[in-house]
This record gives sequence, structure tokens and C-alpha cells, in this order.
Amino acid sequence: MYKTLRLSFSLKNTYRVNSILFALKQIPLIKRILPDALYGVRGLKIFANIISIIWEVIAVFLGKFLYFITMVCGIGILYKNVPADQAFLHILLFLTVIGAYMNTSMFNPSRDKYYAMIQLRMNAREYTLVNYGYMILKVIVGFLPFSILFGMQREVPLWFCILIPFSVAGLKMAVAAYSLWDYERSGFVYNENKIKKHLWIFAAVLLAFAYALPAAGIVLPSAVSMGVMGLFILAGILSVRKIIAFGHYREVNQELLAQVVNQMDAVKQVARTVSDKSISTDASITSKRRGFEYLNDLFIKRHRKILWKSTIRIAEICFVLSCAAVIALTMVPEAQKDINELIMTWLPYFTFIMYAINRGTGFTKALFMNCDHSLLTYSFYKQPRFILKLFRIRLREIMKINALPAVVIGAGLCAILYVSGGTENLLNYVVLFVSILCMSLFFSIHYLTIYYLLQPYNAGTEMKSGMYQVILSVTYLVCFFLMQVRMPILVFGIACIAFCVVYSIAACILVYRFAPKTFRLRT
Repeated sequence: MYKTLRLSFSLKNTYRVNSILFALKQIPLIKRILPDALYGVRGLKIFANIISIIWEVIAVFLGKFLYFITMVCGIGILYKNVPADQAFLHILLFLTVIGAYMNTSMFNPSRDKYYAMIQLRMNAREYTLVNYGYMILKVIVGFLPFSILFGMQREVPLWFCILIPFSVAGLKMAVAAYSLWDYERSGFVYNENKIKKHLWIFAAVLLAFAYALPAAGIVLPSAVSMGVMGLFILAGILSVRKIIAFGHYREVNQELLAQVVNQMDAVKQVARTVSDKSISTDASITSKRRGFEYLNDLFIKRHRKILWKSTIRIAEICFVLSCAAVIALTMVPEAQKDINELIMTWLPYFTFIMYAINRGTGFTKALFMNCDHSLLTYSFYKQPRFILKLFRIRLREIMKINALPAVVIGAGLCAILYVSGGTENLLNYVVLFVSILCMSLFFSIHYLTIYYLLQPYNAGTEMKSGMYQVILSVTYLVCFFLMQVRMPILVFGIACIAFCVVYSIAACILVYRFAPKTFRLRT
């Protein structure tokens, strides 16, 4: 068993190290000083191994921390009309059930499993049990500090906070054991990457129970939640025998991994098919414009379904929610004070909302797959003056697309602020509205800029830029942490507007200087 664990970890670590080295080679300022024979440099491989080990340790805790602070506690603090301990356990119970079958690890066909069991012919039973046991251990170790920290903050008894990780692990093991039994009975192999429609519906129902019931003041008593989660531990203990005694791990994994070799090709084909279906084939679509304006106008009209349709739907939803909030505040005056205080200090929270609804990544991906993918093979298309001209045209279009929901959200917040009691300083209304527009402007410029400076795709439409993915991740993390910030509208709003102006100027300068060299097909 120890040898299997060592070999499997070595295999996974090698794959991760090579990915880190490849990502380093993609960083513009670093790739010039790195040697061409990058993968043979011992010092760099040691450095990459250290990063890999550190990331493995961080991964054990980071995901669980984000899970508690957002899904459980972040939303749970909104339910002030129910006891904190009951809301905490109620939400955690239903989310645990969802996670047990949507994130099994045992039934996740991954490349490292393919390399180990199919190519290297490692013992499938030993490999599966060792890695599954390691995953269960990571679940328990990763959950333990945060279940104690956040649970005790919400007055959950310490002894039960300690049991929570074992409850989560127990239900995962019970689901795995049931799936193995179902394979013996029916021959069906559960694949968590291809979850059936009825399980998605079940997850939606459980999410409604988790979040909608507390909003209505209905939660399970703490004793009930504790009792059910205690049964999860018992179910996990009873499942151990089935998991260890199961004798068909090779057959299960062979069926799961049968399509791994062609997985990337299949994903690309699906992406291309979806992309093709989203393009209008109406031959009557034309434009009276000329040059690059003509090219851009045709692109926008033929991709209206994926560019404007979703934006209009988001704007409509935001409008309905704003109207509902205004009506609710009119009918329930006692809630006006709390909502007024919330809007006056929660403006940073809307950075994440604007990040979530922004169409920047969808816009740039559509640009590459259905326009730049072909045109970048022509030398005239990469001339500096043409690149810069088309950048300005595209920036104007993505700003228009993102501005629609931003205007609705900004106006809606101003209306809610006014109905909830308003503010003596009328400048708050102006700053609130303009700052939302500036957030939309920032994301429009941000995504188009990094697309032109790092152009992450190769001719096969594969993502090949590690730096591009790093910037996307950093953008998400910054927006996520801004959700935790509380500032008055004037302070954060003015800072946001100033930052957006400075960033816009800097981004345009960077594109002007570097895009003619960086906007190309990757190899």
C-alpha cells in the first residue's frame, strides 16, 4: 500500500511539476531568462516540486475555508430571524448531501488515474483504495479547523464541531459504497463528471431547502441536524467493508477511463459545436459600414445570441429584482432602516456581482473561436495599426454590452436607497450609480486587454497561457475578498472611479505598446 501511495503521488506530482514549469515559461518577463531545456534544469525542478508540495498543503485547507466562508457562513449571516447555530447546521446538512454525490473522487475519471491504471498497469484496487483513503483523510483534516472555528462562532458545541468532518467523510463513503453495490447489481458505473438530469434536479431542491427555508424562518432544530449528521458517520463506518471488499475496481475504472484519451478532443468538438449553433446563419445579415467596422458589425450581429441575449436577460432579472425590492420596502417599512444601512456600506460587495455578470470572457472566447482563430494566420491582420484600431472598436462594443445590466443595477440601487430612507448627501446617489458603471467599464477593459496582451489560445483552440489563467484567478480572488469589505459609498465609490480611470489609461498604453507583438497564435 505504501509503495502504491508513493508511486501515485510521484506520478501526480510529476504531472503538476511539468505544468508549473510550462506555466513559468509562459510568463512574459520570465520566459526570456529561462533556458530552452527547461524541464532538464535540476534547480527549477526542485523549485517546482516545492511549489507543488506547498500547493498540495494549501489545497487541503483553502477550498474548505472558502466553502465555509461563502456557502455556509457567508449566506448564513443574512438569516437573522433564526438562531445562528440552527441556520449553520441546517445549511451544512443539505450542502453535505449535495457534495457527497457530486464530488466523490472515486468516480472522477482523471488523467493521473489513466496514466497509473491503464498505461502503467498499476493494481487498480490498491491504487483506488490508497488514493480514496488519502482523499477522505484530506476531507477530515481540511474540514476540522474550520468546522471548529466557524461552528463555535455560531454556538455549536465543540464536541459536535469535531464530529462534522467525520460526518462529511462518512456520507461520501456511504455514497461510494452504494455506487459500488449498484454496479454489482446493474452494471452501471457512476461518473461524477456526467451527472444525470434527475440528480441535478435533486441538487436544486436541496439548495432550495438549504437557503430558501431559513429565509422564511424555517430551519431544522439543532438536535435533528446533529442526529442526521451522526447517522452519516455510522453509514460511513458500515460502508468501509464494502469499499475494501469490492472486487471489480479495474473494470469500473476501465469503463470510466475509456474516453480519457479523446477527452480533450471531445471537449473541443463540443465547444466548437456549441459555438457554431450560437452563430446566426442568416444570409441576409449585412452591414453598411466599411473596413474593420464592417467586420465587427457582422460579428456582433451574427453572435447576438451569445453576446446580447444573455445580457438582456440579466438586465431584465436585475430590473425585476429591483422593482420587487422597492415594493417590498414599501410594504414592510420596518425593514427600511436595515436595508438603508446595508446599501450605504456594502458597495464593495457589488464588485463581485459585476464580476459575475460581466461578459468579458465570453466575448473574447467568441472573438478567437469565430474570428481571430482564422484571421491571425494572415500577416496583414497582425500589423500594429490594424490591431490597435480593432482593439478600440471591440472595446467600444464590449462596453456597450456590459453597460446595460450595469445601468439597471445602478439605477435600481439608487431607487432602493431612496425608498429605504435615502441619504442627506445627494452625492451618494451619483457616486453609487457611477461607481457601478465604472466597475462594468473596468471588467470590459480588463478582459479585452489581457486577451490582446497574452492571447492564450493556440490554433487548436487550446488554452496555452499559464499567465492568463493566473490573472483570471487573481481577478476572482480580489473580487471575492472585496465582498468582505465594508465602506461608505463615498469612500469606496470615489476610490473605485479613480482606480477605473487610471487602469483604463494604463491598459490602453500597454496594448498600444505591446499588443502588436503579443497578439498572435500560440504554438
